[in-house]
Amino acid sequence: MSSVTRRHFITMAAAGCVAAGGITTPHAGFAAAAPFVQPPLPFSDTALAPVISAQTVQFHYGKHHAGYFAQLNQLTANTPFAEMTLEQVVIKSASGPDPRIFNNAAQAANHNFYWEGLKPGGSAPGGALAQAIERDFGDLKSFKDAFVTHAVGLFGSGWAWLVEDGGKLALFDGGNADTPLAHGKRPLAVVDVWEHAYYLDYQNRRADHVRAVVDTLINWDVVRDRLSA
Repeated sequence: MSSVTRRHFITMAAAGCVAAGGITTPHAGFAAAAPFVQPPLPFSDTALAPVISAQTVQFHYGKHHAGYFAQLNQLTANTPFAEMTLEQVVIKSASGPDPRIFNNAAQAANHNFYWEGLKPGGSAPGGALAQAIERDFGDLKSFKDAFVTHAVGLFGSGWAWLVEDGGKLALFDGGNADTPLAHGKRPLAVVDVWEHAYYLDYQNRRADHVRAVVDTLINWDVVRDRLSA
């Protein structure tokens, strides 16, 4: 999957640049070898309210996200995975014999990507990103409607992704821990539709949660940078 190795997730700048094998990389949450370290949130617990409450952020980040890192470090200790970056673990374990490693590595990575892609108040796509959205979805409203429909329709738990695939923007189903990295696609934006991402605030109203996130919290500046990377 050589095409994937250059397609790194961009993780939180607050985590700093971590050296992997002596090479400095901006993808801090994915670069560090074991023990893998959960990056800090790029905003306060209360910053995403009222769309996502402080209580949800605290449980989601402090319990669920942190738990994947803890499990991953236990599973990879004293194995070849301990010498890899988080991104490498995701790719190498996708077809490996122990699905627990992939599930925890992908969930840790997916959450890194998710948090970095949110911004209080959101932003608006511009430049080449706006042009790509118009080219592949018609206009921003049509894209948002398609993204919401896609996320709401995902059966069970998982992730609804916007990806770049073969030079075009597309939507990708990520059931459970699945990630575009394991399929040679470049991830650009994601909405978490595991129930722990919204149930305290919205109960079973997944559609309301997804619509609010897509309309008001997507950090399109980050998405633009991911597309141009």
